[in-house]
Amino acid sequence: MKPGVYLETSVISYLVGRLSRDVVVLGNQELTREWWANRRVDYELFASEVVIGEAGLGDPDVARQRLEICDGLQLLAISAEAERLAPLLVKAAGMAPNAATDALHVAVAAVHGMDYLLSWNCTHIANATIRRAIDKQCRASRYEPPVICTPQELIER
Repeated sequence: MKPGVYLETSVISYLVGRLSRDVVVLGNQELTREWWANRRVDYELFASEVVIGEAGLGDPDVARQRLEICDGLQLLAISAEAERLAPLLVKAAGMAPNAATDALHVAVAAVHGMDYLLSWNCTHIANATIRRAIDKQCRASRYEPPVICTPQELIER
């Protein structure tokens, strides 16, 4: 069985977004597209209704493209367990209250036993300074945390 990867919305946005003029963002977009083209077949890909909701926002043409990507993903339920875990993650990691949706991504991935959570949200999700707190809270809540990483980290072998 292939490892499960929860795709957070930023990854899907980088797949279809207009190429950035910011060289760092552009590099991340290219890495994401390389991962999608060459490595996604090595994993089972998942999202949730949280991703669908975020993907549908903004420019209608780009939102349509994001939602087309989502159509090919398996959807994970936003369970009561995930809804209970998310605020615990916000508190444990010292996230701002506006990071509740980001914590819900992590909670959904953890509750459903995802191996990886792929994200470019380096403020509230793929952030080394909060990963330890997230991992600790997931385990305290009896869930194995997913490995939170960027597409770049799943390109290397």
